[in-house]
Formats: sequence, C-alpha cells, structure tokens
Amino acid sequence: MNGIAGLTMLQRVRDSLFSRLAAGSFARFGNGSRILLPTRIANADKISVGEDVLIGAGTWLMVPSRESAGPVLLISDRVRMRGASLSAVKSVVIEEAVGIAAGVYISDHSHGFNLPGVPIRDQPLSEPRPVRVCRGAWLGQNVVVMPGVTIGEYAVIGANSVVTRDVPPRCVAVGAPARVVRELVAE
Repeated sequence: MNGIAGLTMLQRVRDSLFSRLAAGSFARFGNGSRILLPTRIANADKISVGEDVLIGAGTWLMVPSRESAGPVLLISDRVRMRGASLSAVKSVVIEEAVGIAAGVYISDHSHGFNLPGVPIRDQPLSEPRPVRVCRGAWLGQNVVVMPGVTIGEYAVIGANSVVTRDVPPRCVAVGAPARVVRELVAE
C-alpha cells in the first residue's frame, strides 16, 4: 500500500467513525449513510437523514431556528451531495435519489432587508416558504433554490442557475432566473 492509499483508508475510517458518533444527534440517521469531513451541522435534532445518503465534504446542513417542532430538513434515501448548503426554518424536503453538486444553496428563507441602518445579517428572517426537490432530480454546480420552490421529479437544473419558481417534472431548466429550455421524454 502506498502513502495515498493509506491516507485514503485512514480518511474513510475517520469519516465512518464520525458518522456513527454523529448519527445519534439527528432526528433520524439511516443505515449506510455517511458524512465526509469537514462538514458543518447546526441543530442536527431537526434534521432527518434517510438510508444510504452521502453528505460529502464541505456540506453545511443548517437549521438556524429551534422554533419549529420535529425535523424541518428532510433528506430522503440515496441522496448524494458534496459541498452544498441546505438551510431550513420550516420545511426543506429532498426526496429520494436526488443529486446535488458542489456549491448548491437551498433555503426556505432569506434575511430581511427592510430596516434601514440595520445590517442585513441582523434583520429578521423572511417568512419561510417550503422547498421540495422531488425524486431523482439533479441540481448542477452552484445552483441556488429560492424559498417556495418545488423542483419536479427527474428535473435537471443547469449549473449556475437561480430557481425562483417551480420547475415541472422531467424538464431541464437553466439561467438566472431559471427557465425551462427542454422537456425530457422517456425512451
């Protein structure tokens, strides 16, 4: 075994141990799910993770408020993400087998900006609106999903897109704001 292979093996052992130790802090943490370090997690007890989920290095899972009862960030089975930021106050649902590339940001809220003279980060959050990314969808690199959006089953969101409104199932949407440019047909 060479140096890289040995270090990779140690990294996998570290991540596996971290995943097992962290699992008890979540509302649910399914079998076979893994968290690769470094990862930032806030209020894990408000986050539900399904089975065989891969939460890749550099990911942030944030629940900034403890006001809502039960889990508010739900990540279903077989989801894969790397270097993404998911933030939920009331409801962000990622359904089964969704792929989330690096740099993706998904949130059901944003900072207010109506108070003159008050730094944006100190202003109250906007009213949360639920977000849902449906089964089998793919979100390309650096996609932003805004509050109140549903992305349909098997939809593809192109890199660097900003999704401000719902995307139908089996469509490709691109741009800022994202718009549907193609429908995917079953063969």
